[in-house]
Amino acid sequence: MNLKGRNFLTLKDFTPEEIRYLLDLAKELKRKKKAGELVDTLRGKNVALIFEKTSTRTRCSFEVAAHDLGMGTTYLDPSGSQIGKKESIADTARVLGRMYDGIEYRGFGQEIVEELAKYAGVPVWNGLTNEYHPTQILADMLTMEEHFGTLKGLKFVYMGDARYNMGNSLMIGCAKLGVDFVACAPKEYFPNEELRKQCEIWAAESGATLSFIEDVKEATKDANIIYTDVWVSMGEPEEVWEKRIKDLSPYRVTKEVMDNGAEDVIFLHCLPSFHDLKTGTGKVVYEKYGLTEMEVTDEVFESPQSLVFDEAENRMHTIKAVMAATLGA
Repeated sequence: MNLKGRNFLTLKDFTPEEIRYLLDLAKELKRKKKAGELVDTLRGKNVALIFEKTSTRTRCSFEVAAHDLGMGTTYLDPSGSQIGKKESIADTARVLGRMYDGIEYRGFGQEIVEELAKYAGVPVWNGLTNEYHPTQILADMLTMEEHFGTLKGLKFVYMGDARYNMGNSLMIGCAKLGVDFVACAPKEYFPNEELRKQCEIWAAESGATLSFIEDVKEATKDANIIYTDVWVSMGEPEEVWEKRIKDLSPYRVTKEVMDNGAEDVIFLHCLPSFHDLKTGTGKVVYEKYGLTEMEVTDEVFESPQSLVFDEAENRMHTIKAVMAATLGA
């Protein structure tokens, strides 16, 4: 499998075989890291990490993965780059492409990372856009496979707002890899129809099913994986918070929801999570809305069924696989 020179912008661009290759490579790189074996085969290369949206896991994953592969990194925070402000995206891409061997972008519209990829001349990796989050899905799939030993035939339930990057990308990943995908949310929070139709084609090829169900009990019955994400982000208008909390509160992941799943059900979350009052956002939500927990209860988050920290670690191993494969390690 040769992915050298490829961009990693969305899993739509990759065949099931290519995704499988990246997962297997991530497993091998993880094994070597645990065994203390060096994999610094990309010594002399450098990568630029553009973060218009800050992140703990994505930044640390890219930096540690790049370091393990022998590469240097330059981190550009929201104030550290002129991208789209004093310099066009195309010009930024052409400048960075002359200096770096690869570019990561985490920010807003998918069109930005697509334009970077068009002009950079080096591999560009999507660390998150509004529409897609492909590196997270690789980590999720690796975590699921490590736990269950397989992906085919698992029942995966995504609870909450499935219209954006996480719902979209998880639906794509499940459809391509043979995982039965269920979006559990109010109808207006389902993924868009165009993407659903495309995923139906991939699901038919892989043997997966796609379901869109409003009733929590029906959706989560015998689920192997129950997954959720934050309902709102700081900076969104207050009216969005109010509506989102009202609409999605019935879709909080509770012990009762987990008990409705299969005997071996696990809980996943891309993090950060508002499961207690130990964050600034959690405190704001409590003061305004009286909620001590949002998308998942603390009981579930801290339970043995929760594999969220395995999942977080796997971000680094799968991102390492993406960089190694596309840069030719």
